[in-house]
This record gives sequence, structure tokens and C-alpha cells, in this order.
Amino acid sequence: MSRIPVTILTGYLGAGKTTLLNNALNYPNGKKYAVIVNEFGEIGIDHELIVNANDDVIEMNNGCICCTVREDLEKILLSLIKSENNFDGILIETTGLADPAPVSQTFYINEEIYRWAKLESIVTIVDAKHVLDQIENSPEAIGQIAFADVILLNKIDIVTKNEIVEVKNCLQSVNRAAEIYETRHCEIKHSKILEPGSESELNINSNRREYLLENKHSHKHNHEVKSVCLFTDKPLDENLFNSWMRRLLAEHGKDLLRTKGILNIANRDEKLVVQAIHTLLESKYTKQWHPEEDRQSKLVFIGKNIDELDFRNDFQACVSRTCLY
Repeated sequence: MSRIPVTILTGYLGAGKTTLLNNALNYPNGKKYAVIVNEFGEIGIDHELIVNANDDVIEMNNGCICCTVREDLEKILLSLIKSENNFDGILIETTGLADPAPVSQTFYINEEIYRWAKLESIVTIVDAKHVLDQIENSPEAIGQIAFADVILLNKIDIVTKNEIVEVKNCLQSVNRAAEIYETRHCEIKHSKILEPGSESELNINSNRREYLLENKHSHKHNHEVKSVCLFTDKPLDENLFNSWMRRLLAEHGKDLLRTKGILNIANRDEKLVVQAIHTLLESKYTKQWHPEEDRQSKLVFIGKNIDELDFRNDFQACVSRTCLY
């Protein structure tokens, strides 16, 4: 029996992991994937941003897959082994603060998982605009780049050609073995990240197994980084919310590594998806709320120096005065 290929998608907060995952799931190759999504925080957002409902999506939150919930990953994989579903592959999207080494160990240390699944590749997505600062200030970012088989240099459309050269030189100084692809919105040929590997890649996998079995990886997060999860069952006033977000990012954007949310806006049937990296904000309306769906707004901040009480009060102040759906 052939082993099921596993691809780990990693990268720092806001690099584009969920975008790449959506691109992969929407590629018309007729294959079925089990998708495991890990989030940093007590409420999940990313699983709701995955648009392909034909694949099994398993959410892991309230902890990082490489440490506090790693045992849960083993349990999920063992349950997939025992299930009757025939998957063509497994895709794992880690939290932006994950170290891929301990995650990778799961596929080599547990013999049952090793016989059933094969770690095909680790794909690291980097944000061309912010990665140099992340490398300088975050050991997580360096580890993700160093352990990659493939690196997607994403968001090249918002940087200059000279900046791209500088970033690529930096990436190669950390990891000379990885293939580096320049992308916009994580658009890349499917086979470069998900198809079974070549002989050279198999040799890399073999060497990785020996390394991981010999080296026990511990991972400690920067404890200055915290997540704040806000939610309300009442519709939000779009103008009040936009005004608050502009002010918030102007004042605290440097400390806010990642902002993401799915919002219920008064008098709108569509969901408003909000995402920000530091001061760069993007929002757009997507699919409509289902008639039986709980129209709850969820907003997650990940960063430093967050005054949770102020954030909660300001968020509640954005509730629509009319409270109409």
C-alpha cells in the first residue's frame, strides 16, 4: 500500500498560507485532501476562509500545533488512518508562529503514522514586504525558512525589483537548498507544491528523517505575543467599524502582527472578511450568510502590547444602533 503524501504549509503571520491552501483545493485535479488547520487563539477564523467544502477540514485552535496541541495532531492522524475515507493527500496549515521541525517529527517518530503517511514537502510562504523585519525580530520566521523544501516569495506586486533581489539573497543565506518561487496571491503551478517528489526530493526526505529522529526539538514562543479574540452577536455599523480600524492600525499597527475577522454588517446579507498585516488593511464582502447560520462577528488580533479591555470596548462601540439584519 502506498503511503499518503503530506504537505505542511507554514509561514509567518499573514504571509498567505490560507490563500495558498484555497488555491490548491480549487485546482481541478480530481483529488481529495484531508485538511488540518491550526490557529493561534481560542476562536477559529481560517477554517471559515477555506472556500472548498468538498474536502474534510479539521480545525485545531487554542494552541500551536508544534507544542501545546501536538498530541492532538497525532490523534487526528491516527483517526484518519482508521477512517474509511480514501484521501489522496493531507494538507496541514500551521499557525504563523509554528516551528515546522516538531510538526515534522510526528511523521517519523510515530511508527504507525510513518508507515501510513509520508511527509512529502514543507512549503514556506513569506511576505516580501515584511519578511526582512520578521527575520530580524522573530526566531519563528527564521525556523520556517530554514526548514523549507519550497519557499514562496509572495506579494511581489507590492515591492520593488531591488527589494525582491535583497529578500531572495537573504532567504538564500538562510536556506540555500530550497526552491524559491516568486508569487502574487500565492498563484503557482499546482505540481510544484503538491505532486509526489522526485528522486532528489526523496533523498531530502530520507536525510530529514535521520535528522529529526536524532534531534529532539523544543519550541518556545515569544511570550510578548498574545491573541485577543472579539465577538458579538449584534450587527456592526460598517462606517463605525472602518473608522475604528483605521485609527487602531494607525496607532498600533506596528505592534499588530496579524488581524483577521469575519463580520456581520447591518443591512448586508454577505459576510465581510477583514485582514490586516501591521497597517496594511484589506476587506471585502464574500458569500452570504446561510439562513440557519449564527451571524456572529469574530475578530482576532495577534500582536504585542494589546490592551484587551480597550479593544473589546471599542469593538462593542461599533455595534449598529439600528441592529437590523
